[in-house]
Amino acid sequence: RIPAIMPIRRKDRFFYPIDWRELSAAIRFRRAGGTCEGCGRPHGQTIYHLGDGRWWDASLGAWRDGQGRRLQTLPTIEELGVIRATRVVLADAHRDHDTSNNANANLAAFCQRCHMNHDRPEHRRRRWRTLFRRKAAGDLFAGPYEML
Repeated sequence: RIPAIMPIRRKDRFFYPIDWRELSAAIRFRRAGGTCEGCGRPHGQTIYHLGDGRWWDASLGAWRDGQGRRLQTLPTIEELGVIRATRVVLADAHRDHDTSNNANANLAAFCQRCHMNHDRPEHRRRRWRTLFRRKAAGDLFAGPYEML
């Protein structure tokens, strides 16, 4: 049985190969061994974290940082008061953000946190482009915006 993967938007399905489910499973579970390639969080497990990337690795019996390295100093009592629980779900990320480039070296198995951190600059770029186009369309059809 192939584990569930993140849904693909209908408009983006054209960019993914027909065997995407199998390719994704191979990256996430064969190559990455069911752990995030960014921080080492285990797929399908509920982990406890502090919200800033630090998380408790129960299998190791130690706290790890956002890159998966063992912490040298333990969290303080105050920081431990904000422990949260999150179920980890691995997804494939395109390192170059090009969904048509499905080369093995371009794919990474990331947890939700690492995937969002990886995609953050691209999301900002796309948001800027969308807002720029809206403003340009407004200038074209409604005249320039008024300066406040």
